[in-house]
Amino acid sequence: MRRLLVMLLVFLSAGLLAAAVLSGFSGPATAATDTTVAVMVAGQPVQLAGTTVNGQAMVGLRDLVRAYGGTIAWDHRNKVATVKLGSQTIIFPAGQARAVVDGKETALPVSTRVSKGRTMVAAEAAAGIMAAAAGTPPGRASPAAPAASAARPGYAGSETCGKCHADIYNDYIVSGHPWKLRPAAEAHYNPLPLPKGYTWDDISYVIGGYKWKARYMDKTGKIITANADGPGKNQYNLATGKWSDYEAGKDKPYDCGNCHTTGYTKDGHQDGLPGIIGTWAEPGIGCEACHGPGAEHARTADKAKIKVDTSSALCGQCHIRGSKDTIPAKNGFIEHHEQYNELLASPHAALSCVTCHNPHKKAELSIKPQGECGSCHSAVARAYADKPMAKMGVTCVDCHMPAATKSAVNSGPNRGDVKTHLFKINTDPAASMFSKDGKSAKGFVTLNFACLSCHQDKDANWAAQKAAGVH
Repeated sequence: MRRLLVMLLVFLSAGLLAAAVLSGFSGPATAATDTTVAVMVAGQPVQLAGTTVNGQAMVGLRDLVRAYGGTIAWDHRNKVATVKLGSQTIIFPAGQARAVVDGKETALPVSTRVSKGRTMVAAEAAAGIMAAAAGTPPGRASPAAPAASAARPGYAGSETCGKCHADIYNDYIVSGHPWKLRPAAEAHYNPLPLPKGYTWDDISYVIGGYKWKARYMDKTGKIITANADGPGKNQYNLATGKWSDYEAGKDKPYDCGNCHTTGYTKDGHQDGLPGIIGTWAEPGIGCEACHGPGAEHARTADKAKIKVDTSSALCGQCHIRGSKDTIPAKNGFIEHHEQYNELLASPHAALSCVTCHNPHKKAELSIKPQGECGSCHSAVARAYADKPMAKMGVTCVDCHMPAATKSAVNSGPNRGDVKTHLFKINTDPAASMFSKDGKSAKGFVTLNFACLSCHQDKDANWAAQKAAGVH
């Protein structure tokens, strides 16, 4: 293995350095600021973009791995980076201050974080781990001067929020919200394929790419609706690793900024791209999409200068399709981003989304099985705890929130890829969940979704008999 000399050099302004030396600076550390990092490989400097967290320099893991001649794989679902270097396997879980080297855990000074589509790791610690694996001496890293913010006036940007709210930020950045729209320069760090005939130089933004699907925007800002072979095959589905058609061959300007970006206005064209309708302060759903412009709050720490709205109506600004009085459906499934429509049609219409969910976390990790349900339905929860299904690990969510909604792909006639928020189960085996034309759903889940999505060899009459004694 060729010998690599890796030195991590971070440039700090002379004024700040002098002040630190003369005053014995010991003030509060900056939680997260942009840095310039030079990685010396065999005597040749390679410039890397980085950040500092509480004085700890962080660099892009992919860039660091490449410097050592290793390989890296990113697990979208679990948000874990796996590095192969020499004979060793090194795992970096996002949001955690640890690495796992060949099964042995090593503490890191700060949590690994996903920032602007990049997996950022503690530079010195990660370099030491990789140096040991590669048989080269580790370098050192030190904090550098912050870069100027490019946020729109009034907006601070999510990373600024993370300076004080680091724990919340670390949860948020690995959730789905920031991935609604990412610039190509950030999104290409994820191992997403591109439509046939395209390279990353042809892409301006990626829509999604988190859990369900990815769509792509060309250099004019329009959504790509064809590939080198013709119309379609332009939506990549992460669950199957296959392509499907989205608005095949159509001319599709990007006008989704209201729910895919932060600080959106319909005026102008973002980045001067004519195919984008409107402009924004930050791509993706950032902190200020829900909390409002936060620059003044960040400057003063005045709680009165930031919005905290826990109503379901706030979430419903985006988690809605059409009128709130209907639940649009298509091809035997509820259409996606309709959680607000469903909630209002359900027995839980009076509840807020945050009654059950922590909006800063992944949806599937923000609720506890039976926990939130049992806080209100205590008698039912106690009775169910002794039932055979409970002992087999079947939860309230499994039956009352089946995957009756489809965002990207379905894995069967009764199994979509998003959980419904209707909650109520109609145990009549003859009940129909959808209107006669199939264009809308009713305010309940039928047995074919609640039961037969798992018990695929049974029928609705069998399910009705079993459902009578479930609780």
